Amino acid sequence: MEALNERAAELGERLKAQGQTVAVAESSSGGLISAALLGVPGASKYYLGGAVVYTGKARMVLMDLPREAVAGMRSASEPYALLLARTARERFGATWGLSETGAAGPTGNGYGDAAGHTCIAISGPMEMAVTLETGESDRAANMVAFSAAALDLLRRAVG
Repeated sequence: MEALNERAAELGERLKAQGQTVAVAESSSGGLISAALLGVPGASKYYLGGAVVYTGKARMVLMDLPREAVAGMRSASEPYALLLARTARERFGATWGLSETGAAGPTGNGYGDAAGHTCIAISGPMEMAVTLETGESDRAANMVAFSAAALDLLRRAVG
């Protein structure tokens, strides 16, 4: 968590300095992205909220995205990650939406992705989605790696 906290502290300072906000929709990171962002004193200046969207039911209840909205999308894909990021940004009225969706391990997911696969996206003044493959089956290590990559992606975008 120390590495995540350092990333989040730097990101939080940038967000506060620019008067920007973030909302998070995360899956395989299990809340670590939000925990890191909220671990920074003054997080209420930039963190508007988030959700762990780990199941289809969570997607419907927490993000108000019915099956029809994701028809034809794999949940651990860049298009799905972008949809989650956009939805988080819009629902919270944030400057940025940040999302993560993947397979932490120790096995892959039902879509054929190996453990260590995740897609991360940001939506805001710019949009971007990336895929990360750690090649590892260690669930906890992947959760940290996914969270670090998400924070880094937003940090690069914020400048």
